[in-house]
Amino acid sequence: MSHSRILMYLADCLSTSKVLVVGAGGIGCELLKNLVLTGFKNIEVIDLDTIDVSNLNRQFLFQKKHVGKSKAQVAKESALQFCPSANITAYHDSIMNPDYNVEFFRKFVLVMNALDNRAARNHVNRMCLAADIPLIESGTAGYLGQVTVIKKGMTECYECQPKPTQKTFPGCTIRNTPSEPIHCIVWAKYLFNQLFGEEDADQEVSPDTADPEAAWNPEETAARATASEKDGDIKRISTKEWARSTGYDPIKLFNKLFKDDIMYLLTMDKLWKKRKAPIPLDWQQLENKCPHEETPGLGLKDQQVLGVWGYCKLFQQSVETLRSQLQEKGEGAELVWDKDDPPAMDFVTSAANLRMHIFSMNMKSRFDVKSMAGNIIPAIATTNAVIAGLIVLEGLKILSGELESCRTIFLNKCPNLRKKLLVPCVLDPPSANCYVCASKPEVTVKLNVHKTAVLTLQDRILKERFGMVAPDVQIEDGKGTILISSEEGETEANNSKFLGDFGIRNGSRLQADDFLQDYTLLITVLHTEELERDVEFEVVGEAPDKAPPPQSNKEEVNSITNGNKDSAQPSTSSKAPSEDDDIMIVDSDEDEGASSSAAVAAAVGTKRKHSDAGTGETSTKRPRTDQSSAAAAPTDDDDDIIALD
Repeated sequence: MSHSRILMYLADCLSTSKVLVVGAGGIGCELLKNLVLTGFKNIEVIDLDTIDVSNLNRQFLFQKKHVGKSKAQVAKESALQFCPSANITAYHDSIMNPDYNVEFFRKFVLVMNALDNRAARNHVNRMCLAADIPLIESGTAGYLGQVTVIKKGMTECYECQPKPTQKTFPGCTIRNTPSEPIHCIVWAKYLFNQLFGEEDADQEVSPDTADPEAAWNPEETAARATASEKDGDIKRISTKEWARSTGYDPIKLFNKLFKDDIMYLLTMDKLWKKRKAPIPLDWQQLENKCPHEETPGLGLKDQQVLGVWGYCKLFQQSVETLRSQLQEKGEGAELVWDKDDPPAMDFVTSAANLRMHIFSMNMKSRFDVKSMAGNIIPAIATTNAVIAGLIVLEGLKILSGELESCRTIFLNKCPNLRKKLLVPCVLDPPSANCYVCASKPEVTVKLNVHKTAVLTLQDRILKERFGMVAPDVQIEDGKGTILISSEEGETEANNSKFLGDFGIRNGSRLQADDFLQDYTLLITVLHTEELERDVEFEVVGEAPDKAPPPQSNKEEVNSITNGNKDSAQPSTSSKAPSEDDDIMIVDSDEDEGASSSAAVAAAVGTKRKHSDAGTGETSTKRPRTDQSSAAAAPTDDDDDIIALD
């Protein structure tokens, strides 16, 4: 076929082929513009988010007048100005809505992801596998980025390479012995939820009396811990109930959190034998001692670090504002923490800094706190533009029937030895052991059948760990016992029971089906009573805690996201270019998240050679270093990386 005929054929394909864009944020805006200008005429775009002021510096399809409106709808309207003849359908919705089933995905010849969280990426990956539709994955972080193609039976899927579980700090560290600013920021976010949001027993902020380090007698020491408010004993009632009983009085809250609870911690003598003991704060003393108005420092407001009294006043103001917001919403209302909500951000900034001061840490600016608490990854508009352009180029190869010429392409910060910023790598074949795209997906899970509840299996293991949306679980016991049903209320009575109550024991097998994803997973249960403290289960064969050697260039340790709220790992390739091309993918979700807390993990394997797509030269690729589903924020010494949900 002549070159001109190929171009005519491709132009015809562009005008008739229906494509789906998932996400209308940093990459999504650039991608939508590129598609209509390239000649794509039938486009559907879906995004759950609304436009925020913080989006305007890089998501150029949006303007100030659009703040608060649907991203998908405004992106459609703006893109149509480039090409009024295009047929664009916008959905202000979650791609995980059951309405977008396998039949929905089969309408498209190509799906392009511009997402910012792992859960949605996992889901779209599975839907494209079920529908047998090519998927183009992408992500950016600062100057770094990458694009890859996923095709059932030909390439690795998004989940072929195991993602390490999140590294979470033990509750006793958060509640009793914080040693890094991130511990205090996590505590402050927990506190926000306990006071104003949805209460979670796993996010308690009061002193942990079960701390294994503290060998002490609670009855004896409690008597020594003086409390300024008799009704401030939050051990008897929930934190929210106690706060309501005080009318959300900011000074009572302050003294309870930063004085009484700290004095209670001091009674746990053994905790402070090898640590510097915390120093309680008293509102009245600070008010008498500190100036009522502190002179603001130099520089931008968000980058200033206030004094102790400054954070006391900020705490008071934010509590009063949040209390008013809660009252306006009515009885039983809850607030949702948002990094872009000033009172919520003020609350976390002030509470975290006051706790840092108590535990003798250097306090942080609002900007630094927001970066860690809000899972913010640096977003550069030009990086998004380059990656969006690469997505379209890979899409054109797919429409031309040249899937074999598709590549995983890495965008680096600095040129490699061949003076390239863009490094293409051959796509890897599917992993035989993948628990998603294998012909018969199987996995082995180690847990304690006498302590693992059915609800834990459903929410923590099947939904959170294995990415299912609405699982049905049957025990392979010869009777076909239904353990979990996706039909509401059908197996609700089972939720609080333990797996052992249903005859599940070492070696038992469960069949988990998700009909929305057209996905079945066989689970072999290994019973154990030797799991570490705070570990509910382990997936056999994964080693998420084996971290690689420290990186010499800390700048390269960034989460690959599309510059939106949460982070997630875009690549399905387990390989990276040679040393001089190296970029590290640190996965976390945005996970805002975050949700959701992960340390760099995944063993580095043997190097192997692949032909460079652009030059025919040979380039070395090595397994890439991955990280968890929420955004990564380095601690003071940059040794630990945590992601917040």
